[in-house]
Amino acid sequence: MTLLGEYLAQKSVNKSEVARKTGLSRARLNELTLHERSHLRAEELYLIALAIDVAPCDLLNALYGSLKLKKK
Repeated sequence: MTLLGEYLAQKSVNKSEVARKTGLSRARLNELTLHERSHLRAEELYLIALAIDVAPCDLLNALYGSLKLKKK
């Protein structure tokens, strides 16, 4: 499961409802939540955040907040 999948599971989000609200296919949403090799696009993240009533910045931080810049 991906970080997005874990986040949605933790929030008890219905993926079918998110797919309906965002216009993303159920297959695409499954790919984003189950397969680590899938890449979440910015517009998808934004739509998902709106659909689950979370600030897009909060979702971005929850998924990618652990990333750090390389040290010189």
